[in-house]
Amino acid sequence: MAQIDSLFVTRLYRASLTELGDSFDPAELENSCYSIADDDEAGQEWCEENDYAGYTSYASLTDLPWRFPIFADLVAILDKHVAAFIADLEFDLDGREVKLEDIWINILPEGGIHTSHIHPHSVISGTTYVAVPEGASAIKYEDPRSAMMMAAPTRKKDARRELKTFIYEKPKPGDVLLWESWLRHEVPMNMAEDDRISVSFNYSWA
Repeated sequence: MAQIDSLFVTRLYRASLTELGDSFDPAELENSCYSIADDDEAGQEWCEENDYAGYTSYASLTDLPWRFPIFADLVAILDKHVAAFIADLEFDLDGREVKLEDIWINILPEGGIHTSHIHPHSVISGTTYVAVPEGASAIKYEDPRSAMMMAAPTRKKDARRELKTFIYEKPKPGDVLLWESWLRHEVPMNMAEDDRISVSFNYSWA
């Protein structure tokens, strides 16, 4: 009988932020995101100059955990989730560590999008979700083999999940998603009237 195996698996980690036993106040994080956005004039200017819908602190604030205790608490929790994911991936770290490289706020209003991208120079990337209103977009992951499929036909709409060209992962507030940084992803247009708020981050091999 023929044997068909799946090769070269792409892993996606999903958990509740508090699943590993830590307590955390999501309302305080949401209020902090809005407060920081209101005060961050450099970030507002960057968003305006780059036609970025909504707000991101990506280009303006590089020290959120140092400035705001709620982000220091968040990073302490994220470190545990990333460690669990690293163990699952069975990386040989050769005595070095995978450590937080950067962390930033995203406030995506109605009509806002995050176009398709990867996170070069990092090992693990991820997002924790602060506010996901009804109708807000899922995060969309692209099969990393897409550029090499050449003359291949498209997949059937009801193809098995592991064979789909795109995977849509619908998060809930308090969820954390982790993936390897080379995995291309995007956030389609936010169709909800309310803001979609998340905190994204990268971990590098130090």
